Parts: sequence; structure tokens; C-alpha cells
Amino acid sequence: MSTLRDLAEEHTGLGPDDIDHLTRLAGDWQLLSDLSFADLLLWVPLRGAEGPREFLCVAQVRPNTSSTAYQDDQVGKKVGGPEVAHLDIAFTQGRIWREGDPVWYGDTPARHEAIPVRLRGADENIEVIAVIGRDTNLSTARTPSQLELNYLTTADDLAQMVADGTFPPPAHPGETTSAPRVGDGLIRLDAGGKVTYASPNAQSAYRRLGFNAHLVGEELSVLSSRLAADPLEGTDAAERILTSLRGEAPPRKEVEARGATVLIRALPLMPAGVPIGALVLARDVTEVRRRDRALMTKDATIREIHHRVKNNLQTVAALLRLQARRVNAPEARVALQESVRRVASIALVHETLSMSSDEAVDFDGIVDRVATAATEVAATEITVKMRREGTFGVLPAEIATSLVMVLNELLINAVEHGFPAPDEDAPAPEPSLTPPAPTGEVVVSAHRFRKQLHVTVADNGQGLPDEFHADASGRLGLQIVRALATGELRGSIELRNRAGGGTEAVLVVPLGKR
Repeated sequence: MSTLRDLAEEHTGLGPDDIDHLTRLAGDWQLLSDLSFADLLLWVPLRGAEGPREFLCVAQVRPNTSSTAYQDDQVGKKVGGPEVAHLDIAFTQGRIWREGDPVWYGDTPARHEAIPVRLRGADENIEVIAVIGRDTNLSTARTPSQLELNYLTTADDLAQMVADGTFPPPAHPGETTSAPRVGDGLIRLDAGGKVTYASPNAQSAYRRLGFNAHLVGEELSVLSSRLAADPLEGTDAAERILTSLRGEAPPRKEVEARGATVLIRALPLMPAGVPIGALVLARDVTEVRRRDRALMTKDATIREIHHRVKNNLQTVAALLRLQARRVNAPEARVALQESVRRVASIALVHETLSMSSDEAVDFDGIVDRVATAATEVAATEITVKMRREGTFGVLPAEIATSLVMVLNELLINAVEHGFPAPDEDAPAPEPSLTPPAPTGEVVVSAHRFRKQLHVTVADNGQGLPDEFHADASGRLGLQIVRALATGELRGSIELRNRAGGGTEAVLVVPLGKR
């Protein structure tokens, strides 16, 4: 299914600002749908339609407070003729259309309404760019309660603000539009800031904050300020409520008191440009914040564990390095130095995890650091350049730890065995015949394909000897590579000569569920 933006760009003559406004409206209109007990359909006029105007449905939302009028999705539907007469009137005359008899969708009777959607331009030019169809399922109609009457009254005020171009309000950076919702708790304020209606859930939310009386008649800004545990937070909450009474939509605010947390959102009510009060949505998020704090504590603990593991690995590497300096046997010294590099490569992963908020790492930076270290410590007199192509992306910790060891071994092998140091026993060439010092290159390439990570480590060195067989190799480094690639990583590894000279190691690692 195409998105609102895709449909609007392909089938209408709406500009970028128009489409942005409709996108913000669709992000915030669940509120209007729930208050109206009705489905909302967003209709835009088709571009280049000849004769009577035709409309395209680019978005739809169903109410959480009532039964839907449509069992089937209407997005992408094109309509014209008498079927859209109410939409055409709202679009051309710029007024809310409410007249007309109920219509039937199969066995479901529904009431049609049409609300023009206006956009206020930078030059204060106001024009109708779309129409909201508000369609109410009448099969469940009953005598409305006080709550439902307040919902419907507030819905009409917001519908008029849509027609005026003052709803939805501007978005605040970092805010989502998912909470609080109508059912979480609704409070209606008059122009003076006093509560004229509070739903049972809103009353319960403020009771959690310590207010046991009825909210009706209370000045909500003063009450919220008085209840807040932190005086500064209380003053901020009060100011945001007062801001909404002045016709602005402030960011959401959490009020904490007596161990409870209530999230409030204040929206101005100013149909036809006249401030008549505000709508305040309140949601008890005490348990949500408690879980958030528990997760933050857990994340901090995990990061601290990774930090300590990194420190311990670095201590082990330092001890091995000291031991290597005291060993006289060359083979033992080399073995200890290789162990130092292996431990240090694992420490890199834990260092990255200690700075991450989850058990995943951006692997490109780790590869670059391991590659740089390989060129610095490898035993060769030839200048070898390292280069990375493609990106590894973000990898889970269980893959990153094994993969960094595999790459460390492959890079060291590529430098040391692809570009070995000159034989000291070989006769030195005549000075006049000495060739320029060769330059080697090792390229690490990575790409993802069909839930697999494909990694190639290629060099332009001397290549593999004719008698080389990876499975029969007694080198510890290659044994580690083969064991990790086929075991921990559940992938495959192949070492082969390149067609243009040199060697390449091809590693394939599955990225699915492990």
C-alpha cells in the first residue's frame, strides 16, 4: 500500500508544504476520530480530472471509542459524481457540511460529514487543500452520556479548527503523537482555566498525584503546580497549561508526585479563532516510567560490565606483553605477541559495547582500528596499505566478538604471509640494480545480501603456495579462523588465489535469528 505522501505526489497537484501539513494531520487525527466516535477519511482532489471534481482517499483512521463504518480499507479509492457531492461542497465553499440523510454501506447505516482542511501559508494566505470525511456508524447509536457529550462537543471544536487551519498544532522536536490518548483521560477547561469536565480516567490520574476531590471547578494550572513534588516542575506544568489557554500548543509535560507520574498534553480550543478554553489529556504513566528506569539501570549495569571486561582484557594483554619481553625463545615470544593481538581485538568489541545503549556495535570503526593495528605490528619491511570497501553496519555482540577475531587473523596473515620480509641469507642486489620498495595493499570489503554478511579480505601479495590446503594447515591462526567461522558464526570460509595475483579470503556469515 502506498503512503499518503506517495499517493498525493503521484495523483494530485499538491505542493510539498500541502503534503507536509496533511502528513502532520494524519499523525494527530486519532484524537479527532476518538472524540467523534467516527471514521475519518482524508480526501484530496485528483489532478487533471475533467468535468465534475474527483477525489482520492489518501489516509484513513478508525475510532478506538466506537465501531467502524468501514470493514474494508478505503485508502487508494477514487470517487466522483453524486457520491462526493458533500466533499465537493466542503472543498469549494470552505465550510463544514453536516446536512444530508444517512447512507448505507452494506448493512451498516452511516452519517456523512465533510470538513475542509485549510493550510495557513507563510503569507497568511489560507486555502482549502483537502477534505476530511467524518463518517459515523449509526448502528450502535444510543442516548449519549455526559462523557460522550463532552467528547462530541470537543470534537466539533477541533473540526472547526481543522477548517480554520489551526489544527493540528506545530510539532515539537522529539515528540511522538501516540500518547496520551482520549481514553487515557480528558479534561476540558474554560477560558479562565477552570475545569468544566473531567473523565473518570483523568480524575483517577490526578488522584494518583494526591488530589482526592473532584476536578470540576478547580483551576488546573494552580492545582498541577501545587501537587508536583518539584516546585520548578510544577511551575513549568502550570505555565504550559496557561500557554494553551493563550492559543498555543506547548510540548507535553510529566508531573510527578507521591511516587506517581502523569503525562499531560494541553491543546488550545479556539474554533473560528476565538479562544474558548483548552483540552488537556492526562495519562498515568507511573508503571511505564518505573519500567523505563529499571531498563536504564539494567543498561547502565551491562555497559559497566563491558567496561570492566575491556579493562580486564587490557590487563591480560599487558601481562602477556611483559612476559613476551622476558622470553628468550623467539617462537615463544612470537606466540605471546600473537596472543596479545587477539586479546586486544576482543577488548575493542567490549570497549564499543560499553559506550552503546544496546547489545550491538557499529562494526566499521572496529574493523578500521584492527586493520591499522595489523599494519603496525606485522613483521614485514614492505609498506602495506589497508582499505575498506562497503560497510559492515551494526552487528549484534555475539557476531561482533567472533568476527573481529577472524578478521584480525586474516589481516595479520595477509600482511605477514602475503608480503614476507626479505630473506636475510639471500645475497644483496647491486645498488644500481636495487628496485624501488614495493607497496602492498590489503582490501577489506563487506556487503549484505539476503540476510547474509559477505566479507572478503584480499591482498596483492605473493599468493598461496601450490601445496597449500587450508583444512590441513597447522597454523594456529588459520585453525582459529576456521573454527570461529564455521562454529560460532555458523558460516563458511574459503581461502584462494586471486586471478590477478595475491590471495583472498571469502567469509559468509548468516545474520538471521541465532
